[in-house]
Amino acid sequence: MQSLFITATGTNVGKTHTTLQLIEALASKGHKVGVYKPIETGVKDTAPDATILLKACQKVNASFCSLTVEDITAYTFALPAAPFCADTKQTIEIEKIIEKYHALSKLCDILLVEGAGGLLVPITKEYTVIDLIKELNIKTLLVTPSRLGCINDTILSIEALNAREIDFDWCVNVYEDREDFEKVTQPYYDAVFKRWWRVEEGLNSFIQTLH
Repeated sequence: MQSLFITATGTNVGKTHTTLQLIEALASKGHKVGVYKPIETGVKDTAPDATILLKACQKVNASFCSLTVEDITAYTFALPAAPFCADTKQTIEIEKIIEKYHALSKLCDILLVEGAGGLLVPITKEYTVIDLIKELNIKTLLVTPSRLGCINDTILSIEALNAREIDFDWCVNVYEDREDFEKVTQPYYDAVFKRWWRVEEGLNSFIQTLH
């Protein structure tokens, strides 16, 4: 199977939640799943998101049982900020991120790569998350929020992915403003997009499109 990059319109949208759901769904279909969190910021002792992802992966893929959080991350930083800003000593090397991607890919049928923040978050001064996606050349899943104002963020992210000619799908994590979503946001999605889906309802159909 191909690998999958999980990104979002911004931070605290639901990338880790969605990745966890994907691990479970793919494993239930018999796929050997792996995880990779290239960069995590806001790390005091142990990377929280990477820890959660690794524990979930270890339950379904024996090849990851001997790995540590350091093995499934390339860089972690204490400052909760964009990687470029958190990397105060300018230590990030894109080659290291890509090398770890290829190494982890050998341990699974499909590697789930969870990004940091949104698509245009700077990893270095001149290299963003969407640049990494393009270089890895893997399918992408864009997770969008359900809060008021999310239409603008969703459209901007979709336009960015289309402009780079990246193969992607997108879904809504219906979490914030849940009670208002169907009248405040959903009418536009229904009118403009032939197909969109919710994390809670469409994952099984989505994973059938992966090959």
